[in-house]
Amino acid sequence: MKSDGEIMEILAAYDLTRSLRAAAELTGCSHHTVARHVAARDAGQPIAEPVYRGRVTDAFLPKIEEWIEASKGKIRADKAHEKLLALGYEGSERSTRRAVAQIRAAWRLGHVRVHRPWITEPGMWLQYDFGDGPVIEGKKTVLFVAWLAWSRFRIVIALRDRTAPSVFAALDRSFRVIGGAPTYVLTDNEKTVTVSHLAGVPVRNQQTVDFARHYAVTVLTCQPADPASKGGVESSVKLAKADIVPKDTNLRAEYASFAEIEAACQAFTDEVNNREHRTTRRKPATMLAEEAPRLHRVPETAHTVAFGLSRSVPENTPMVTFENGQYSVPAHLLGARVFVRAHGAGADEQVIIVHHASGGPVEVARHRRARPGIPAINDAHFPGHRPRVPGEYTAKARTAAEAEFLSIGDGARAWLLEAAAAGTARMNMKMAEAVALAKIAGQPEVDQALGTAAIHGRFANNDLASILNAAGTRIITHAAGETRSLTQGTAGWAAIGRPPVPARADDELEESA
Repeated sequence: MKSDGEIMEILAAYDLTRSLRAAAELTGCSHHTVARHVAARDAGQPIAEPVYRGRVTDAFLPKIEEWIEASKGKIRADKAHEKLLALGYEGSERSTRRAVAQIRAAWRLGHVRVHRPWITEPGMWLQYDFGDGPVIEGKKTVLFVAWLAWSRFRIVIALRDRTAPSVFAALDRSFRVIGGAPTYVLTDNEKTVTVSHLAGVPVRNQQTVDFARHYAVTVLTCQPADPASKGGVESSVKLAKADIVPKDTNLRAEYASFAEIEAACQAFTDEVNNREHRTTRRKPATMLAEEAPRLHRVPETAHTVAFGLSRSVPENTPMVTFENGQYSVPAHLLGARVFVRAHGAGADEQVIIVHHASGGPVEVARHRRARPGIPAINDAHFPGHRPRVPGEYTAKARTAAEAEFLSIGDGARAWLLEAAAAGTARMNMKMAEAVALAKIAGQPEVDQALGTAAIHGRFANNDLASILNAAGTRIITHAAGETRSLTQGTAGWAAIGRPPVPARADDELEESA
């Protein structure tokens, strides 16, 4: 096969001599070669294009194209080779693979989906989707992700389930975060949105229709099994899961509570909306400020029909009644209005309580089904509560004399409780005596004596004074330790056997005087 340079020399020699044989002698090749290249140039064909000699698969190409079309380009080359062998094909499997790859590439070019860039208008489109969230207490949570198309503003909210009330609450909160409601809301064909399809037309869920009417939005769904039609929110879900859900790739620790997941979602939302977007080269939060005037106003009250039955929380007890059972709510909701509904069935049935706050509906409590007479209580809903135990009393002064006695100290309080439990007589007089002794002997000493009397059950007359006197005349006692012993020494034995020491003269004079 001639190189490009050799072919150019052959053509130049022909142009010079205008003879095939003369050009062949000058370039050292056959005149047939000169004729072939001259004919190719005159026909406008590329220089040095190889001559097509045909392939062993040429006779079977129509059949391979038929199989590619029937299988939508998915048939394997080895299976096609087996079918060709049955038809009398004598080529190798390698030749079959080349033919199948060539025809499959041509088929895909004719069936590829062409994506046209979507140019959106401000305030028109909001998409939302879901992703699997972290696991809390053995149950998987849900990440609700909303994406405002024009500004690329993203909102991530943690949910406990994907029921219609939870989704409606998340949408209401999203509308209030972005400062208004868009014209269209696009999502998947969830049962909460689409009940069924008739002739390819989605039949809307009645609750969704009521929700859309309340917020003056139009809820639309994409084609089934076609995530590309809402690619913006699909990418947002992927990013949210990669950052929030604990994985080996982000080294995030497991969450201890649902509140920690909510905090992580809020941190992710703040981060992605305050950094430059790679498509618009602007921060989504800045673009949202421009898009917000194009959004229409959100109603002051949320769409609460799907949240359950309305209940008022009493002003002194954070408990609500639902279907013959009592359920606790956070103490800060005293006097507020909440919505209660049941979710699930059987052993997994739960009672969900929602409160419409300033930022939208928020789930405030979730309990197991309670039985009549046995309320469902969450201790966290009663901050500062101290359980009362029968027999435990707190001493509180009601008169000036009682206040003066209790001011002595903890020993006085202990004496009062123990003396009352023992049925001590004339306690008022003994308390007045203790107050008088505290002014004389000192308050710390009397407080300690009262504590001693309470421990040993000494509540008779003059017992307190006796304890004080014993404390004042108590001799110093010695105790053994690591550095000293109570064993008597032998220093006194040194005087045994010695003569007595004579008395001095001055000592005798003192005795005579």
